Amino acid sequence: MGLQVRLLCTICARAGSKGVTNKNLRPINSKPLIVYSLEQARATDLFEQIVVSSDSSEIRNVALANGATFAVERPNELASDTAPKLPAIRHCVDAAEKKFGKFEIIVDLDATAPLRRPEDIFGAVNLLESTDADNVITGTPAHRSPYFNLVETDRNGIVSLSKQHKHAIDRRQDSPECFDMNASIYVWRRDALFANETLFTNNTRLFVMPRERSFDIDSQADFEMVEWMMTKGLK
Repeated sequence: MGLQVRLLCTICARAGSKGVTNKNLRPINSKPLIVYSLEQARATDLFEQIVVSSDSSEIRNVALANGATFAVERPNELASDTAPKLPAIRHCVDAAEKKFGKFEIIVDLDATAPLRRPEDIFGAVNLLESTDADNVITGTPAHRSPYFNLVETDRNGIVSLSKQHKHAIDRRQDSPECFDMNASIYVWRRDALFANETLFTNNTRLFVMPRERSFDIDSQADFEMVEWMMTKGLK
C-alpha cells in the first residue's frame, strides 16, 4: 500500500432501530455494540481518520470516547427507517473531507457486525487495491441456492426456483456458488462512491468471510446469538 493513499473509515450508526431498541449503544459482552467496530478499525492501523455519523449525540459521544477521531451529526432525513445508506455515507465523507481534505479510499464498517476481525478489513482493502475494482463488498457462502432450493411465488401462488440454470441441477453441490451479503465491510474508491447511485457497479468485487464472522445484528435473536458466540469464544 503506497504511503500517499489516504484511507478513511466511516461508521454510520443511527439512533432508531425496529429490531433491537437503541442497539448501537446496547452493551454486548460488556461493551456498547458500536465499540467493536471502532476497536477493529483502530487495530488495522490503516486509517488516517475514523469518523462516526449519527443522529444521536449519545452515540457520537460514546464514539469519540472510544477511538473515533471525528463525529458527524447526521440529518434526520438520512436517519429514518426508510433512508438508504449510501447518501448517509456520502454525507459523512463530505463532512470529513471538509475538515481533513480528500481521501482516496473509503471503508465503511457496519456497526451491527461485531464479529468481523481486523484481518477481514485488511483483506477487503487489499482486494480493492490489487485489482481495478470500483468497490468491494463482503459476503459468506450462502445456505440456500437460487438454482436449487430458493424459490419465489407469483401472483397466483405458483412456486418456481428463483433462478433457472441452463442445465437441470439435482444436487445443491452442483449449483453455481452463491453468497449471502453479510453487511459487514464496504470498500470504495472515492470517485466510485460518489459516481454511482447503487452499491453494485460493473466492477464490484466480493471478499469472502467465514460464516462465523458474518452475523449482522438485526433482531433480538441475532443479538443473543452473537453474545453467546462471544462468551463461548466461538467467533
